[in-house]
Amino acid sequence: MTGLRLGPLLRYVDGSSATVWIETSRPCAAEVRCADGSGGTARTFQVAGHHYALVEVTGLTPGTTTPYEVFLDRTRAWPPAEDEAFAPLPPSVIAAPGAEADAGVRVAFGSCRWASPPAGEPDPVGPDALHGLAARIAADPGGERPDVLLLLGDQVYADEVSDATRAYLAARRSLEDPPGDQVADYEEYTHLYYESWLDPLVRWLLSTVPTCMVFDDHDVIDDWNTSASWVADMRAASWWGERVHSGLMSYWVYQHLGNLSPRELEADPLYASVRERPDGTDVLRAFAAKAEADAASVRWSYRRDFGRVRLLMVDTRAARVLAEGERAMLDPSEAAWLREQALDERGAYDHLLIGTSLPWLLPHLVHDVEGWSSVLTRGDKGPRWARFGEWLRRAADLEHWAAFPESFGELAEVIAEAGTGPDAPATVCVLSGDVHHAYVAEPSWGAEGRGPGSGGRRGRVRGPDARVVQLTCSPVHNSIPLSIRLGFRFGWSTVARGLGRVFARHGRSGRPPVKWRRTGGPWFGNQLMTLTMRGRSSVLRLEHAHTAKRPAPGTGAGQPGPGPEVRLRRVTETELSG
Repeated sequence: MTGLRLGPLLRYVDGSSATVWIETSRPCAAEVRCADGSGGTARTFQVAGHHYALVEVTGLTPGTTTPYEVFLDRTRAWPPAEDEAFAPLPPSVIAAPGAEADAGVRVAFGSCRWASPPAGEPDPVGPDALHGLAARIAADPGGERPDVLLLLGDQVYADEVSDATRAYLAARRSLEDPPGDQVADYEEYTHLYYESWLDPLVRWLLSTVPTCMVFDDHDVIDDWNTSASWVADMRAASWWGERVHSGLMSYWVYQHLGNLSPRELEADPLYASVRERPDGTDVLRAFAAKAEADAASVRWSYRRDFGRVRLLMVDTRAARVLAEGERAMLDPSEAAWLREQALDERGAYDHLLIGTSLPWLLPHLVHDVEGWSSVLTRGDKGPRWARFGEWLRRAADLEHWAAFPESFGELAEVIAEAGTGPDAPATVCVLSGDVHHAYVAEPSWGAEGRGPGSGGRRGRVRGPDARVVQLTCSPVHNSIPLSIRLGFRFGWSTVARGLGRVFARHGRSGRPPVKWRRTGGPWFGNQLMTLTMRGRSSVLRLEHAHTAKRPAPGTGAGQPGPGPEVRLRRVTETELSG
C-alpha cells in the first residue's frame, strides 16, 4: 500500500485555492478532500527514486476554514489513523483569507532551525519555537494563528548534522572521505528533511499553517557564495559539484515549488518537464548545474500578496555577483526585479515586507568591519591587505549586505522610493534572520555626502514617509555561544560605533547612505516574531520558547509525547504604526 512519507505541507493559499505538498512511498494518485467539498488531485512525479506531488486545491470559499484529508490511490493517508502521536491534535485545516479590504494579516517569521531530537530525548539547544507555536494552535484551534509562517533560511543544516544523521551517513559511506560527516548527495538531503519535518508537532503545524521559505547558507554550506575565491576553492573540491547540485535540486523540490502560486506553477517549464517524464532527475540536475554556474539563469525570489500586505522574498545567496570590483548582493536582473515589485501599484498595499535571510542593518561595528573588508579584498590597499581581507571575510562570516556596499545603498534607495509619496505604505519592514539573535533597528535618511551605495549623488536625501524597520529574528531552534552574545551586545555600543569608524576611515569607505539605531533588543533564545497588520496599523510581537508543566489529561489538546510542554512567552509587543 502506498504510504505518506512526508507532509502534507500547506503552502500557497489564497481566497479560492491552495497547494498541498506531499512525498509518498510509491507512484500514485494523490487527492486532497476538504470537508466543504473543495479539493484537488495530482499524479506524483519522481526525482532520484522519490515520489512527490503538489496538489492544487480549488473551490475554497473566501473567509472560511475547512478541515482536509489526504488520500493516496483512494486510501486515506492523512491524518494517520494508527499513529498515537497525532491523536491529541486537531484536524489539519485550510483557512482561505476573506475578501474584505481591511481584513487583518498575521505574519510569523524566524530562521535557523536544527531538527528537534526525538520525543523524550534531551534537547541540547533548548525548546523549539515551532513546537510552542504548534502547541498554542492545537490547544485553541479557533484562536490566534498566523496567516503565513515565513521561514527565512537554514531550514536544514547540510554541514552541521545531528548524531543520528551522522550515524545514518556512516552506514552509507566512510566518513573518512570528503565531505566527511556532512551531506553529500540528494538521498542524504532527503534524510535531512525527514529528520526536520517528520517531528509530529512540526509536521502537524506545517500541515495547517501556510509557509513561505527561502534558503540561506547552511541549506548548502556555511558561508555559501561568500566570494569569488571561495567559489573557486569549492569548485576545485571533488565532492562539491554533487553537494551543491543536490542542495539546489532538493531545495527546488522541498521548498521552492510550494512558494509559487498555481498560475506560476502552470507557467513554469521546469515543473512541466519534471512532471511529464517517468523520472525527472536528469532534467532537474541539469537545471541545478546551470543555476550554480550562472546565477542569472534562475530566479529564486518571489512575490506574495496577502490582501494589502506585500511580501517580496529575496534570494541573497545564489543571486550574488562575486567578481571583485563588481560585487553585488543581487545581480542586475534580480535588483531590477526587486525594484519593480516594490514600486508596482504602490497604492495597492499598506505594508511592504522585504524578506532577506541576511540582515540589512547590523550592529555598527560589524557593518563597518564588513565594509572595510570589502575595500581590502578589492585590492585598494595592495595585495597583502587583499589577502588579509579575504581571510578575515571567511573567518568572521563578513558577507551580509554591508559587505556589498553598493547593494546596501541600492536597497536603501528602493525602500525610500517605495515608502515616499501620497501612496506610500504605512510601514516597510525588512525581515531577516541568520545572526542567532533578535533585534529591531530603524534607519534615518538625510546624511550629507557621497559614500558607497549613494549612487554618486551629493546632497541631503529625504527620508521616506513610511516607517522603516529592520526586524531580525533568529534562531527558531539553535544556539549561540556566550562569546558571540557578548560580541553582539558590544557591537551595538557607543564604543563599538567609534571603533567601527576607525575601520571605515582606514578603508576610506565613506559613510553609508542611511544612519540607524537599535530600538529593540538584542534578545537571545529560540524565538519567533509576529507582525499583525490591519488596515494601516501594524503591531510587532516577539516570543521566546520555554518549557512548562504538561496540562492534566482532558484539559486541552496539548503537545504529544513525554516530557515538558513547550510554550511561547511574550517578551515584547510594539506598535509600529497606528
